[in-house]
Amino acid sequence: MNITEIRAQFPALEAKVYGKPLVYLDNAATAQRPLSVQDCWQKSVSEANANIHRAVHKLAVDATDAYESTRDAVRAYLNASAREEIVFTSGATQGINLVAYSFGEAFIHEGDEIIVSAAEHHSNLVPWQLLSQRKKAVLKVLDIDENGALSPDRLEKLISERTKIVAICHISNVLGLINPVRELVQVCHKNGVPVLVDGAQGIVHCGVDVQDLDCDFYAFSGHKVYAATGTGVLYGKKKWLEALPPFLCGGEMIHSVSFRETTFAPLPQKFEAGTVNTAGAIALGAAIEYYNRIGFPAMMQREAALTDYLIAGMQQVPHVRIIGSPHAAHHHGIVTFTLDGVHPHDISSIMSDNGVAIRAGHHCAQPLHAYLGINATS
Repeated sequence: MNITEIRAQFPALEAKVYGKPLVYLDNAATAQRPLSVQDCWQKSVSEANANIHRAVHKLAVDATDAYESTRDAVRAYLNASAREEIVFTSGATQGINLVAYSFGEAFIHEGDEIIVSAAEHHSNLVPWQLLSQRKKAVLKVLDIDENGALSPDRLEKLISERTKIVAICHISNVLGLINPVRELVQVCHKNGVPVLVDGAQGIVHCGVDVQDLDCDFYAFSGHKVYAATGTGVLYGKKKWLEALPPFLCGGEMIHSVSFRETTFAPLPQKFEAGTVNTAGAIALGAAIEYYNRIGFPAMMQREAALTDYLIAGMQQVPHVRIIGSPHAAHHHGIVTFTLDGVHPHDISSIMSDNGVAIRAGHHCAQPLHAYLGINATS
């Protein structure tokens, strides 16, 4: 990898902050975008700005073709078995909310159980919490082990005959550890329970093969992988997507409408109501192309080397506490820490004054921080 050439493809990294070169380390929140993605988005809005699937004029046809080409690219990238299993959303949050609402309407009743883990981002906790309150179901929490990982053995003991769905993260945005999703899914399926995986970090830091994982749903956000904000994907096994009722209703997701009844469009349009973020979805296709061009293995090798370097250096600094495993190999580019006697917001402000962008706070994972006995981290 020619790092100088790659860095030059990201215009945002040429910025200066308070007169100092920008060092952007807030990628777990959102990633900067390469020129190829920006150019694709600009070309889409300037040369093919039209409402897709609705008209036969050339702009609409071009926009529709580019939009659906991204669906094919995502299907291949995730190794989904069919393009109908790829639903475009506004991000991982909408994808998870879609499943929580639709699955809840169809399959959750009073006294049923929903399992989430102690390591979840709010986006994979609050929708299930609200569902459990609405349906008078029971929300159960799978604890993390001493290394911060989710244990198949612990999950086996938590599942009961009333468990209807399990929702877990592929990688915690705080701990950085890859969870044994395949083994967790096996435990669930042995008990007849489907699994949703929050892949907001997993899509960035590990190769995702949904058929190998055998998960029933997988959600991720485009802006984590160099694409635009307001874009994302929900993968769902066809049998589940066909069984779920629509989440949002309006144009595009219908087959026929009368005052007496409505029939819905086939997958995936059934879950893509209204005028979608066409340009954003097309740019997601360019982002996937960029990943494929650079090569995911090369990216991960570079990431591992940087993580090793960072943690080795931090371990030499007095009063620094790395959250989660002490081993660099467990962090996958996500390193969260505290500094004795210094509030994380002060750390972030001081680093920003020196051109370094990091996040501070609870990282939309307040229950995990409470579980760890800390209020905030950097």
